[in-house]
Amino acid sequence: MLKLFRTLKPYSTPILFVFLLVFIQSLSDLYLPTLMSDIVDKGIVHGDIPYIWKIGGFMLLVALGGAFCSIGASYLSAKVAGGFAKNLRSRVFRHVQHFSLQEFDKLGTASLITRTTNDITQMQQVLTMILRMMISAPMMCIGGIIMAVSKDATLSLVIVVIVPVLAGAIFIIAGKGMPLFKAMQVKLDKLNRVLRENLTGIRVIRSFNRIEHEQKRFNEANYDLTQTTVKVNKIMAAMMPIMMLVMNFSTIAIVWFGGIRISNGHMQVGSLMAFIQYAMQIMFSLIMVSVIFVMVPRASASATRINEVLDMEPQIVDPAHSAAEGKEGEKRGYLEFRDVTFSYPGAEQPAIRHISFSAAPGETTAIIGGTGSGKSTMLSLIPRFYDVESGSVMVDGRDVREMTQEELRAKVGFVPQKAVLFTGTIADNLRYGKADATDDEIRQAADIAQATEFISKMKDGFQSEISQGGNNVSGGQKQRLSIARALVRKPEIYLFDDSFSALDFKTDAKLRTALKEVTADATVLIVAQRASTVMDADRIIVLDEGRIAGIGKHRELMETCDVYREIVSSQLSEEEIA
Repeated sequence: MLKLFRTLKPYSTPILFVFLLVFIQSLSDLYLPTLMSDIVDKGIVHGDIPYIWKIGGFMLLVALGGAFCSIGASYLSAKVAGGFAKNLRSRVFRHVQHFSLQEFDKLGTASLITRTTNDITQMQQVLTMILRMMISAPMMCIGGIIMAVSKDATLSLVIVVIVPVLAGAIFIIAGKGMPLFKAMQVKLDKLNRVLRENLTGIRVIRSFNRIEHEQKRFNEANYDLTQTTVKVNKIMAAMMPIMMLVMNFSTIAIVWFGGIRISNGHMQVGSLMAFIQYAMQIMFSLIMVSVIFVMVPRASASATRINEVLDMEPQIVDPAHSAAEGKEGEKRGYLEFRDVTFSYPGAEQPAIRHISFSAAPGETTAIIGGTGSGKSTMLSLIPRFYDVESGSVMVDGRDVREMTQEELRAKVGFVPQKAVLFTGTIADNLRYGKADATDDEIRQAADIAQATEFISKMKDGFQSEISQGGNNVSGGQKQRLSIARALVRKPEIYLFDDSFSALDFKTDAKLRTALKEVTADATVLIVAQRASTVMDADRIIVLDEGRIAGIGKHRELMETCDVYREIVSSQLSEEEIA
């Protein structure tokens, strides 16, 4: 937690003012019982009304000063804690943006969301408490003891007995609560994951009538979190009754022994009243410490989880010195796989093995194969979503690991297998590929992607709003918008990861014909399940269990590759094949 608090340097001035205001407030709180003691012993006992008015007015000024300082300290501490949380959220978000897919797979989306929201909120709350109580609690405790001793040293022995009892109770309860707070955050992650899966997969859940099953999963995760929360709150709930019990018994003891000392003439009534207030201040300062101890364990668990994210180094990083770019006039978009092997983390076998091929601008390379043969994996290695295990992926004659990620991805237009759209207008989504794209460029890309027809039928055309996840457009419309987004970019290399699967055959054919014209100077890679989509490609790569089973044109592969022949025969009639 201290590691994160080191980022508070920009707020050193307001923190200094918080401590100063809290210090003055504490002094005023410690001074008030002494003034009250003077009113009783010198004013009321002797019937000195002017003295009572004088000291009473002074007490009012001191109380107002303390209240002003308290308001100022509360405002500044809330501002500092809010700024700290804002900066920390931004820092975590920026750091996560540099993660490769391996880090996302390791931490999980639900956990990252919880850490960026709930965990940072825990840190914000505890920081507010610390800023207000870090100075106040110790000062009230130590100052209260000094003032109590100054009033009556003998009676202070009661406090000497009370303080260790309270401190011991706080440490025992906090020690039992810490592990449970850590467990709570993990169980909150699990609950968020179940909830997120339920909300994103609601169509599948309903279509398979699995609502009761999902309800059971959620209830189990919810019950597990609830049980831990109840258990930890039971432990923490014991703190306040113990505090109040000790405080009440200590008050009885002080009044008892104080009464004896007054009757013996060793103490005055006003001093006893002041002593009781100082004893209460000491106890309340310990209660403030106990509140911090309640919050600190949970915040500490949250801080550990946040630091885990910030300390996690991305597996894929930019080279220290990017190699010089190719010579001017050199043809762009040349792609080559050199004996590439890749395994997913923890996998028993490589996803792809010994893949070698090259693709040049103006050529269309299609990749086909059975489910799980490694088609999408191959495409993921080109923009460096993952790094190869052995071999190398070359773009423009350079290993992609020698290029910065920004430089490499600027050359690529990627259309993912699952079309992803963002909230905003259709125009905003298309400009995601190129922020400064003109309206003409957007319309041209939409025309090529066969999207203009359905866009023009929408109420506001290109300014029509896309809802979260693109839920107000169909699967085929999503795919066409995703393709248009890549086309707007005009990259050197186009990667289509099964991007035509939701299109009917007529739209698919029209789109591929239009693509040929616009991608004439670019390298095109198409992953497809349909044989009709790949038949016209300049080069077809057939994958089988992560290995290349054949490379060539349609007619060549029909004669030489059994795997390709099986795929085509299962999809097309003899007339279509011919």
